[in-house]
Parts: sequence; structure tokens; C-alpha cells
Amino acid sequence: MILLWPRRSWWSGSRKRGSFAVLFGLVLLLSPLLADEAGAQATRPELVRLNFEGNDTFSDRALSNAIITRPTACRSFVLQPLCWAGADFAIDPSFLHPRVLRDDHARVLLYYYQRGFREAQVDTVVNRREGERAELTFSIREGVPVRVESLIVTGLEELEDPSLGLDLPVSEGDPLNLITLDAARDTLAKRLRNRGYAQVDVLRHLFIPSTDPFAAEVEFDVYAGPQARFGPIEVVGNEKIAESVVLRMLPFQEGDLYSEDLIFSGQRNLFNLDIFRHASIAQDLEHEPDSIVPLRVQVNEGHSHRVRAGAGWTTAECFNTDNRWSSRNFMGGARRLVVRGRVSNLFTSSLRDQLCPQAGTGPYGDVNWSLSADFTQPWIFSPRNSFSASVFAERQSLQDVFVREALGLNLGLTRGLGRGTSVTVSYRPQVARLDAAEIFFCTSFLICDPQDIDALQATNRLFPLGLSYVRDRTNIALAPTAGYTLLFDFEHSSEWTGSEFTHNRVIAEGTSFYELRPDVVLATRLRGGWLDTGRFQGDVSRLSGLRIAHPQKRFFSGGSNSVRGFAQNQIGPRVLTVGVDRLLQTVDEEGAPICGPVEILATTCDASAISDRNFLARPTGGNAVVEGSAELRFPLASPLLRGAAFFDFGQVWPEAGGMNLRDLELSPGLGVRYMTPIGPIRVDVGYRLGGAQSLQVITSQIEPFDPTRHRTEDQLRGPDDEPLGFVLSEELALLGPTVRFDEGTGFALGRFQLHLSIGHAF
Repeated sequence: MILLWPRRSWWSGSRKRGSFAVLFGLVLLLSPLLADEAGAQATRPELVRLNFEGNDTFSDRALSNAIITRPTACRSFVLQPLCWAGADFAIDPSFLHPRVLRDDHARVLLYYYQRGFREAQVDTVVNRREGERAELTFSIREGVPVRVESLIVTGLEELEDPSLGLDLPVSEGDPLNLITLDAARDTLAKRLRNRGYAQVDVLRHLFIPSTDPFAAEVEFDVYAGPQARFGPIEVVGNEKIAESVVLRMLPFQEGDLYSEDLIFSGQRNLFNLDIFRHASIAQDLEHEPDSIVPLRVQVNEGHSHRVRAGAGWTTAECFNTDNRWSSRNFMGGARRLVVRGRVSNLFTSSLRDQLCPQAGTGPYGDVNWSLSADFTQPWIFSPRNSFSASVFAERQSLQDVFVREALGLNLGLTRGLGRGTSVTVSYRPQVARLDAAEIFFCTSFLICDPQDIDALQATNRLFPLGLSYVRDRTNIALAPTAGYTLLFDFEHSSEWTGSEFTHNRVIAEGTSFYELRPDVVLATRLRGGWLDTGRFQGDVSRLSGLRIAHPQKRFFSGGSNSVRGFAQNQIGPRVLTVGVDRLLQTVDEEGAPICGPVEILATTCDASAISDRNFLARPTGGNAVVEGSAELRFPLASPLLRGAAFFDFGQVWPEAGGMNLRDLELSPGLGVRYMTPIGPIRVDVGYRLGGAQSLQVITSQIEPFDPTRHRTEDQLRGPDDEPLGFVLSEELALLGPTVRFDEGTGFALGRFQLHLSIGHAF
């Protein structure tokens, strides 16, 4: 039936009434069909269970992925308790459809047939339950598979390369899997195309004799054709980028032996320039003569300049902002220049208790900033090599450990070894000054003299030479569902590199991602680090020869991207700091001071009578670290809302020789992620299982009051507010008796730790 609408509005006059009549007629015609469909939906039983029986070779999961029929299921793992309670919104219902069931019966048979089981039989059994509910069972009799009795590859004799026909996806004795045979054919063709045979064709012959229906003879006939070379290369679409720049990023040139892998590598190199929105390389395989393959390189340029600005909030850095300007064709040649400025710890002093509980206090809570200019030269004698240089100035703090102001230069030469794989040699000289690191040096290296600490905090050189290896084989950048990453980084600094702080440092890390079922991913991570501290090469004679590590190079653990049951850097070696006034004015049950001036002078004061809330736990880092995580990522009610259940572990040891895996801290937890174009906004709550620790206490040292040097009002006072005849000195005091910190057994709300950040933990 064809309806012709009038040119004028059908809402006008009599035509309006006529149009309504036509629509009413259509409704009358279609209403029986709609009613039949609704009735059929109402009478179809709900499928509550799907079973497979007799499938010894293939798993239930593999077979269920091959069919369309699905049983009623809960919409999300997190909603499972609501599904058990019968909440309709949490359940995704599924109904049995006869036509789909017939098609699925054929799909299971085809699945077995393609994999060599040509006598497989499949029956479907529908068991009705109470009400309109049903259970479906696929009963399978696999039978004996047809196997590959002989496998012959012909046509390779003249190529004189026996490796071409080795290690194929199929071998004699395997089941006759048609999918695997196609993979073997494609493997042969790809190997030959990567050796110059652009016109290769591989034919597959399959013969099953009637005398033995379970033995197959497989033959691949290879027609290699002439060995080809790359012909003329045409570049189109480039406007600001010179043709020579595009051509030099290709790992081949006109006249080179043809290779399909080289073409793909050329496309990746062009994409990595960041200036092209699209890049493709088309090959003319119909060209005459067929031993020449001309290429057409099509590129589409993006904007040469880009400005980006962003702001965020985390529990560790409070409010922060990041701004950058980039030129993706700086001085031509597709060179990149990125100028970046970042500011963090904004409003920490006023909002720490309300919004930023993990941010630092005092100098550690002051505004941090960094300014850098990064330059990248994408081609150094080869498209596989690139050079980078950056200059930076920054003020950064590591909470309760140190504040660092630095000016430096990073130089690096990177060579690509393959897709997602590279090795980099770097030299990172910097001149840095430390602040608020007195406790770190006193507790970690027993350097408590104010003059020695001033020398270590003064401007010193840290000039490390590095070698790193990176391999990224994940499928998605921001939220991988499959693949793995590997990282190995070695760093050396010594007198010959120009450094005053010397060390050898190694870090190794690996992650893996596995999709357990559609949209449910298991992510794992393992990280380890080792630091060998060298002798200090500074000008201060009393410090020369001492093994002192720069605090920036020590290992710390705990936080939103580490063991999430702990606050930032709160795993491993720590000390407790407390004011002298608290030690002198706290009394025991009998009303006597827990410590007197003499005990503090002798560092024998026992501070265990003071409650935990009066101490500040400060990390000192270590020379060895082990961290790991296992995280299950799953969908929630909305496609943009995802959940996570994780289990983290880790520990930091003062020295590598003291490592003991029984010391590992354990932390389970749950999290929620809201997916955005820049990565997930992540909220995690971890719970630390570890108990109390015996920690050393550090306070300020005191000295006798001297009227000629000290003011009377500076005298320390006891519980009765009477002067004690002592004043604070500039030195620190390490008290001998340790204190059991975070004492408590069983479940405690105080062991929960909240983290808010952007991006996955790994």
C-alpha cells in the first residue's frame, strides 16, 4: 500500500480529517497482528536456566557464546541481593522463543561441525516449572571427531625457506577444525607477504576418504607469485607537513622488498606523530608489472596548536588545576612542543578537615606547582628513534616527608622495538633543594645534627642516568579489558654522572587484564623495587663517605594507586612525632609526669602513655618495596557507572636484606567508577587488616636554660605550669622506647580509608 501525502499541510481542513481516517484504518489493520504478538509474548515461558549436557570437549561458556538464547539473569553482580529479594528492576528477564530455539539448535550443530565433530547430535529439552517458567537443556552426543591424518604444504620448495611451513596453527593428529585450517592458510599467506610475495595465494584442499570417515587429508597449495618491491609512493592530504616528513616516517622506501608488516608499521608511525587525525596506506596490487607495488599514503592533518585546561579534586592533593599548550608542528617536521603548568594543594589549609583529609599540613600543605616545556623530535636517523628534551621548575611535597624545589632537564632517546614496545636511554640532571626533611634524615640515617641536616637540605646535584623498557599490549588505553603491560626501569647516579647523591635503583612492574565474561574484567598488578644507596659525594667532609639516599628515590607505599586501605605513603617504616610539651605535661594514673627533662635528655622517655591521636605518623620510606593488586571490574545499573571489588597487598622494608613476605599488609575494598572521556572518576574505600606497630618516637631535644642566651618565657613547663629550667634546642631526639601505635583488635571503623581520584588505580 502506498500513501501519497498532499503538498500542503495535512493538518488543514478536510485533508486533516481524511488523514486521521487513513491512520485509523492502519491501526485497525495492524491491531490483530500487534495483539497476536503481545499475546505470544505473554504465553512464552520465562527461561530461568540454561544447561549443557555431554559437552566434554567444549565448555558451557564457549557454547553459550555461540547461541542467542539467554536465561533470565541479574543485571549486575552488585544487585545480586536485590535479585534474590525479587526486585524487578534488578532482573533482566528472558523468554523462550521457538524460532530462536530452532536456530540455536542449528548453531550448536554448526559449532561442532566446524571443529571436526561431524557426527555430533544435539537434542533440546524444555522442562516446564511452576507458572510460566522453563528450563532449557542442550543434550549433546559429541561422537568421534575427524582428525587430520596428513598435512602437506606444496609450493614452498623453490623458496628455499623451510621455516615458512613450520609451527602452523594445525598439525597432524589435531581435530579437523575448519577455523584453525583457515588460520593456518592465513599464516602461510602472511609469512610470504612479509617476505616480498605480494600476490601470494594459498589454496586449501580437504579430502575425507570413504574408507575412513574419521581421517582427513589436508593440503595447502601455495602460489607465491613473483617477489615484489615497493614502487612509487604518493603522499596526498598533507598541507602543513612536508611530504619528506611523511616519507621519512615510513620504515621503507621505493625499491625495498615488499612487506605487509612494514606497511602497518608505517601507519603506526604516522599516527604517533599526533598531528594526523587519519593516516592510511593503500597498495595497488593490480599494477603491471606485478613485481612492483605502488603505494598511496593518505593523511588528514589536525590542528597544529591545541590548548587544554582542567581542574580536579582529590583527597590527597585537594583542588588542583592543569593547563597546557601544545604545538604539534613546532618549527616544522612534525616536532612537538608542549608547555605545561600545574598547581595543586589549593585551599588545603582551609578545607583539609572537610574535603582533603589526606593532604599535608604545615609546609606539606602549601601550594605545589610545576612548570615545564617538553620538546620531541620524532625522527633520529630512523622512524623508530625519537629524541625528547624537557626543562622544568617545580615545588613539590611528599606528605610528611620532605618539600622539594628543583630545576632540571630531562633528555631521552627512545627506540621502538615493535607495537607498544620501546626502550629509552635517559639522562635527568637536576639541582634540588629540600625543606622540612629533618625528621627523614634523622630517623633514616641518624643524621640529627642541625648543621649536617642543613648541608643535606641545601642545593645539591642529583644527576641520574636511566635505562627503561616498556611493553604495552593492552587493547584500550583508558580502560583495558584484555592484554598486559610490562615495565622495567634501571637508574644509576654516581660521581662520574655528576651527582652528589649516588645510588642504583631498579623498578619492575607488570599488569594483566582478562575479560571473564562480557563487560566483567579481572585486572591484576605486581610491582617491586630495589634501591642500593651509594656514598654522599658532597663537599661537607663529615658527611662524605656516608651512605645517604635522596628522599626522592626512596620507596613509599599506600594511597589511591597503591594499597588502598592506607593513607598516602603510610605503609612501611614510619616514626611518631610528638611535641616536648606533650611529653612533659602528660601525667600517669597517679598524677606524676610520664617523662621528665632528664629522661628526654637521655632519650629514655617512654611515651606509650600518650594516646594515638596525639602522635603524627610520618613515613621515612625504604630501600625495597613489593606491591600487588587484584581488581574485579563490573558494570552497575548505568553503562557509565561501574563497580570494582579489589584486594591489595604491599610492604616497604628499610633494607632489601630484611624483606619478608609475611610482613605484607593486606587490604580488601570496594569502589565505584563513573566513566568520562578523560578516564573514570574513581571512589574507593579500602580496609586495612594490619594491626598495631611498634614505632620509634621522635621529638625536639632540650638543653638547660641559660639566662645569657635564652629568654625566660621560653622555658618549658611541667603539668603544674611551673618552669622546668630547660628550653628547646635545635636538635632532634630519638627516644629509645618504642610505642605500640594503632593498637586495637577486631573490626574497627577507623581502619577504613576513602580515596577519590581520576583514572584506574592501574
